[in-house]
Amino acid sequence: MKVSGIVANLPVTDVEAASDFYTNYLGLSVEGFNMGWVAHYQSPDGKVHIQLVTGDATSPEDSAISVHVGSGVEEAYEEAKQRGYEIVYPLTTEAWGLRRFFVRAPDGTIVTGDGYVVQPGIQIPANATNVTINASGQVQVALSGQTAAQTVGQIQLAAFPNDAGLSAQGGNLFVQTSASGAAVTGVPGGPGFGTVMQGFVENSNVNVVSEITNLITAQRAYEMNSQVITASNQMMSTLTQLR
Repeated sequence: MKVSGIVANLPVTDVEAASDFYTNYLGLSVEGFNMGWVAHYQSPDGKVHIQLVTGDATSPEDSAISVHVGSGVEEAYEEAKQRGYEIVYPLTTEAWGLRRFFVRAPDGTIVTGDGYVVQPGIQIPANATNVTINASGQVQVALSGQTAAQTVGQIQLAAFPNDAGLSAQGGNLFVQTSASGAAVTGVPGGPGFGTVMQGFVENSNVNVVSEITNLITAQRAYEMNSQVITASNQMMSTLTQLR
């Protein structure tokens, strides 16, 4: 495969709003194309290229870079499959005439179960045979041909002055708000932070049996109070009739 060019794809929320910074401030004033969801800009001498992307129009995932191989796209696609790389988006001729595919680079970057990159980024060496994470958040790997484990990264935790002020996004994701206060980061096991347990899934913090018992107790208390009020009303009615 012969690569003729590589262009970085920068994620933005609005191409038009972001273009002023790159065209007028950075001087990438030549617009190659603008399709609304993606726009290509380059310097007048053609040496610097970028693309602004709000979200790919057809692929289920956005790409970090665009690799240009010219007429060798078929060859590149077959080579990627032969090498066992994950094809995110199969070879397709798009409605705008471009023939392309998306392939995931096996760079060993640690991500969450939902695919989000762990921050700060941690990469696992290609020759790692085992990965462990201890209670203090250190990511250690066993490398082929070596007996001692090597630390390749440190997982951090974040605490907030007001946890209730975080904005729930679903899927156990929360976003910092003005009500929650700024995040305070630290290592697991440090003052004010919990520890990390590898291979465990957090269970619900609700004891079903205890909560049902509390519900029955509250229901019985409500019924008793209701009976007391009924008896009181009957007594008041009797006193009124005696008058």
